[in-house]
Amino acid sequence: MTSLWRAIRGRPPEPERAITTIDDYAQALQESLGYGSWSTLGMTQTQPGHASEKAPSDFPGYATLFATNPVIWSCMVARQSVFSATRFQWQRLNKGRPSEMFGSPELRLLEEPWVGGTTQDLLARMIQDADLAGNSYWTRMDSELVRLRPDWVQIVLERRTHPHGGHLGWKKYGYIFEEPGCDPVFLWPEEVSHYAPTPDPLATYRGMSWLTPVLRESANDNLMAAHKRKFMENAATPNMVVRLSREVTPEAFEKFKSKMDSSHRGVENAYKTLYLGGGADVTVVGKDFQQLDFSNVQGAGETRIAAAAGVPPVIVGLSEGLKAATYSNYGQARRRFADGTIHPLWQNAAGSLSRLVKPSGPSSGAVRLWYDARDVPFLREDRKDAAEIQGLQSRTIRALVDAGYEAESVKRAVMSEDWDLLSHTGLFSVQLQKPGGTGPPTEPTPPEEGT
Repeated sequence: MTSLWRAIRGRPPEPERAITTIDDYAQALQESLGYGSWSTLGMTQTQPGHASEKAPSDFPGYATLFATNPVIWSCMVARQSVFSATRFQWQRLNKGRPSEMFGSPELRLLEEPWVGGTTQDLLARMIQDADLAGNSYWTRMDSELVRLRPDWVQIVLERRTHPHGGHLGWKKYGYIFEEPGCDPVFLWPEEVSHYAPTPDPLATYRGMSWLTPVLRESANDNLMAAHKRKFMENAATPNMVVRLSREVTPEAFEKFKSKMDSSHRGVENAYKTLYLGGGADVTVVGKDFQQLDFSNVQGAGETRIAAAAGVPPVIVGLSEGLKAATYSNYGQARRRFADGTIHPLWQNAAGSLSRLVKPSGPSSGAVRLWYDARDVPFLREDRKDAAEIQGLQSRTIRALVDAGYEAESVKRAVMSEDWDLLSHTGLFSVQLQKPGGTGPPTEPTPPEEGT
């Protein structure tokens, strides 16, 4: 499709690419996704009048990075551990404002999405697919939620025609799920929960993995690990050059080399005293880890990966984060992680799943599917802060009850932070009544004119 489009546009065909290094692979992968040089905006033709946003082809490669790169693994597990700890509830909307939460039998689908599954299993799968592929797709079938592997899903688009004539972008027509070796399945938009927390700038509806911009950084981190391994395999010392006199025969040189390698190569031979015969000269070349400032170089790369994941380095125990770690800034990092990363992910997940779970009853239009993070251990405040908050709430409840509001409505209003839930009893404090009176105070008589 790309070569045909380039020919139509009068562009010369692209030369064949030789992929020999990790940088070549990274560039080819990013260009195939639409990042880098000219691209077709990630769309392929399906049938007349329709197109599709192609499924990400990088899913297996990113899954390999998750399994082999410890920094990426730590960041993804940190996101997954906190993200999967919440649960879903219905939340009332009182005059457009969020109010109290409650449950109903319809939420059973999210509490047990499949046989033996839990809400935590569902959320763990959602965030893992979103991290690796940028998208997570789910559909409902036989009272269960079914995961659609993201690299087997294509979003079918249809041209949007403007009433004044011409085309105005694309609208979502549906989804095609095609597992290799099986017949494809078409699904309408209302049948699919599409979770894409980070939109792809070159697509209309498709999401993008946060691993895409740090692909080279992850490759560099793997090379650092390989460098450390090779350093240990070669006696944990810098490279050395051994010079022998020109009179040494090739046979004697090979014998000397084999003897030196067997006695001084490998971690088990590190730091042994080196004895040389006459005519041999040793020169140290290269640098050790300290001279290379290895920890700072590797730490900077780890920090960039953590920044792309939205996880503060101190949360996952990365070296640069631990250097400045204290109890106070760990708390700040935790709030940053919760407020800047996890809460937006939860909000998007609740909105995406609301396509498959609907409330029942006459008030269904005034409620929404939302997340309840009050029991998430990672987000619990310190005991001192919690005690202070409870103290303020108790004083507020006492003041409102003394002012004549119903005790149950006061409790609901304070817990939901919604003052419209307050209901008054019609009885007032004695300070607002006449001495000996039992009813509400009367309106004061306005003064006569001229007095």
